[in-house]
Amino acid sequence: MDFLDIHTHKTAQQKGVTSIQSLSLFSDIFLAMPKTKPISIGLHPWYATSDKLEIQLRYLVVLAKQPNVKLIGECGLDKLKGENLENQTVILEHQIALAEALNKPLILHCVKAFSALIEVKERLKVKVPMIIHGFNKNEELGKQLMAKGFLLSFGAAVLKADSGAVKLLQESEIFFLETDDSKTSIEEIYQAAASLKKCSVDELKALIFANWKKLNLL
Repeated sequence: MDFLDIHTHKTAQQKGVTSIQSLSLFSDIFLAMPKTKPISIGLHPWYATSDKLEIQLRYLVVLAKQPNVKLIGECGLDKLKGENLENQTVILEHQIALAEALNKPLILHCVKAFSALIEVKERLKVKVPMIIHGFNKNEELGKQLMAKGFLLSFGAAVLKADSGAVKLLQESEIFFLETDDSKTSIEEIYQAAASLKKCSVDELKALIFANWKKLNLL
């Protein structure tokens, strides 16, 4: 059974690892996008702009239908970078509508905008899974998000004993693991997570495999 990496920006595929490579449409990057290996595509809040939204969405709507596109995103909200929150929300809502139409999960980037993200989910009554990638905030916020129906993905933060990701992972059974843009390998992240869960790496692989299968990511 492979190590499963739900969100990575690395292009090279490792033997024994199944990863979903994340691509963001901010130029013509999708013109050379992979046709077979698992990917996610979306309009990242750092790069998406209202003045180019129409053409970017036109590209995204066509390309997101490819069977190897497993997730829509990363997309989301970021109060520190990108357009204002109102514009980012409009851009995100378009991608939520696309994800709902295609019945594909969303992989989400969120910085200092979790209350706004919850508001969008509740207002639109989003039915597809919404996965917050690289979660490393406090345990209370994580539990609030899970109670609202969000799923969490953890990265290299699980190697840090004082991180919010550690406590949440220890108490959760439905979660995902990722490398994002970290130099830490997915194997190291699995080893740390298995230690936190007090289980073997093989047992953790089976758990993560089951979580991927529930979302039709395999």
